[in-house]
Amino acid sequence: MAKPLDLITIGRSSVDLYGAQIGGRLEDMGSFQKYIGGSPTNIAAGTARLGLKSALITRVGDEHMGRFIREELKREGVDDGGIVTDPDRLTALVLLGIRDQEQFPLIFYRENCADMALCEEDIKEDFIARARSVVVTGTHLSNPRTEAAVLKALELAGKHGARRALDIDYRPNLWGLSGHGDGENRFIASDAVTAKLQATLHHFDLIVGTEEEFHIAGGSTDTLAALRAVRAVCDATLVCKRGAAGAVAFEDAIPDSLDDGIAGQGFPIEVFNVLGAGDGFMSGLLKGWLDDESWQTALKYANACGAFAVSRHGCTPAYPSWTELQFFLKRGIREKALRKDGALEQIHWSTNRKGDWSTMRVFAFDHRMQLEDLEGATPARIGAFKTLCLEACNQVAAGRPGYGLLCDSRLGRDALYKAAGQGLWIGRPVEWPGSRPLTLEPEIGPDFGGLSEWPLDNVVKCLCFYHPDDSPEMKAEQEAVVTRLFHAARRNRLEFLFEVIPSKVAEVTDDTTATIIRRFYDLGVYPDWWKLEPMTTDAAWRNACQAITENDPHTRGIVVLGLAADESTLSASFRIAARYPLVKGFAVGRTIFGDAARRYMAGEAEDGEIVSDMAEKYARLCALWDTARDEVKRKAS
Repeated sequence: MAKPLDLITIGRSSVDLYGAQIGGRLEDMGSFQKYIGGSPTNIAAGTARLGLKSALITRVGDEHMGRFIREELKREGVDDGGIVTDPDRLTALVLLGIRDQEQFPLIFYRENCADMALCEEDIKEDFIARARSVVVTGTHLSNPRTEAAVLKALELAGKHGARRALDIDYRPNLWGLSGHGDGENRFIASDAVTAKLQATLHHFDLIVGTEEEFHIAGGSTDTLAALRAVRAVCDATLVCKRGAAGAVAFEDAIPDSLDDGIAGQGFPIEVFNVLGAGDGFMSGLLKGWLDDESWQTALKYANACGAFAVSRHGCTPAYPSWTELQFFLKRGIREKALRKDGALEQIHWSTNRKGDWSTMRVFAFDHRMQLEDLEGATPARIGAFKTLCLEACNQVAAGRPGYGLLCDSRLGRDALYKAAGQGLWIGRPVEWPGSRPLTLEPEIGPDFGGLSEWPLDNVVKCLCFYHPDDSPEMKAEQEAVVTRLFHAARRNRLEFLFEVIPSKVAEVTDDTTATIIRRFYDLGVYPDWWKLEPMTTDAAWRNACQAITENDPHTRGIVVLGLAADESTLSASFRIAARYPLVKGFAVGRTIFGDAARRYMAGEAEDGEIVSDMAEKYARLCALWDTARDEVKRKAS
C-alpha cells in the first residue's frame, strides 16, 4: 500500500542569516539574507524540490522566526504536521558568512533553542507510519532528550517497514567540544561522541558522511579503518563524501581503496559556498535511493545537487528543482560558476517560485495621475480612498486564494502596508505615471536601490508605453531602464510584472504585442508576469502566447488589463483571452473604482457605500472571468 509521505526528516531547524557581502570577515558584514536552515530542514525542502513528499519533525518558537520556518516550508511543499510550536523557547538562529572559497565563518545561536527541546512525546506513531523513510542527523544524538526522540522515531520506522537513513552531520561545537566562535570547525576527535554514534548505527539502512564524519563515527582518522569500524556494527550502505573527488558508496565489505567504491558522475564547478552542500547532496541521494535508482544514478543526482549548492548563496535557496536538475544533467556544464549561467539561473528562479497563482483576479488601484486629476482629490483623500479599495478587495476575496491587488506606495502606502499577510497577491508599480520615455518613481532611486526595502512578496510592476515603430533613440532609452529594472528585481528576490500598452503609442496589428515580447526576451528580460491589453482577436492572443512560451515555458502567465473599458467590453475580451491557458486572469482598475472615486473625492457618498459599490463591481468581474474560463473547460471536456 502506498504511503502518503516519501520521507520524514528529524532534528535541527533554524533561521540562517547569511552575510550578503562576499570576501570579508563576518565582523564586517553589513546586511544579511534570511533563509531556513538546519540540516534536516534543508533536506526536507531539498527533497520536496525534487518531487518527493517530505515532512519535518522539529520544534520552532512561538514567534516571528518560528512562523517564518513554518510558512517557508509550506511554500516549499513540505508537510509541517510534525512541527511543534514551543511556547517557552526561541527558534534557533545561525549567522553565516562567505570569507573565501575555503573559509565560512558561522555562529550558532542555539542556547536552549526550540529544536533541542524535541522529546519523545513529539514523535507520533501515526505520523511515522505515513512515511516510506525516516532521515535523522547526528546533532540530535548529542542530548539525552532529543536522542530519546530520535530513537523512538527509528524504532517506529522499523516497526512500520520504513527505510532509515543517517546524515552524520558532525559539528563539534554542537556537541559541546568547542566554543561559540568555532562553528566552522568540522572535526574534533572524541571517544564519547564515537561511542554515542556507534551505539545507534545498527538502526540504519543508509549512512552518509564526509571522511571527517566517518572518522568520528568510526573512531579513527584513517578513513578506511573508520569505515570498517562502522561496517563492523551495521549493515547499512555507507556513502562517503570526498569533496572535489566526489563520493563513493559501499554496500558490502570495505575495499582496500576508496576508489574501489561505487561512484557516480561528478561535476567540476567553481566552489563559491560549501555551507549546505552536504544537505543538497543528501537531497539528491535520497531522491535516487527512494526512487530505487542504481547507486551510480543516485550519486549522480547527489553530486549535481551538491554542485548547485557550492555555487550559490545560501543553503535551501541554492537547491534545484527536479526540472532544473534534469535540464542540467542533459545539457551539462556551460559555466563553471553555475550562478553565472544565465539559462540555468532562469530555470532555477522560475521553477522554484512559491505560491499557486494559477488564477488571478486582481483589483488594480495603483493609479495615481488619474486620481490626482479628480476634483477634490488630495494626497490624503487619495490615500484614504485606497484603503477603501483594499476593504472592497478583501470583502470579495474573503480569504480565498486567487485574488490580489495593485497598489502604489506614494499615494497608497497605508493600503499597501495593510494588505501584507492577508493572502493576497500584491503588485506594486515603479513607473512614473504616464512617462514616455519610461522614468521611475523617486522612491526607486537613481541606482534602483529602493527595491531593497520591499517585502519579498511584493511584485515589481512596470508599465511601459512601447511600440515596435518607436524611434531607435526611444527604444534604446526605454529598453535600458526595463533591463536594469528587471535585473534589480531579481537581485532583490522580487518577481517582475511587465505591462506593455502599444495601442497608446500607435496603431497595432495582431503581431504587435508578440513582436514586443520577443524583443524584450532577446534583451534578457524574463518577466514572471506579463500584463497585456485586452486584445480582441484570437490571432493576437495566439501570437502573444506563442512568443512567451517559446522563450520561457515556465512563466507565471498573463493578466489582462482593463483600460477603463465597460463590463460588456471586458466580458467579450475575457471570453477570448480565457481560451488561452497562459492567461491567468485580469488586473482591472477604473472599471471597478472609476465612478466611486469621482463621488468619493467630491464628497457625494459615505465610505460604506463606496466600498459596497466597488465590491459589487469587482465581484461581477471575477464572476465574468470565472464563467469565461469555466466555459472553455466545458467545451474542452
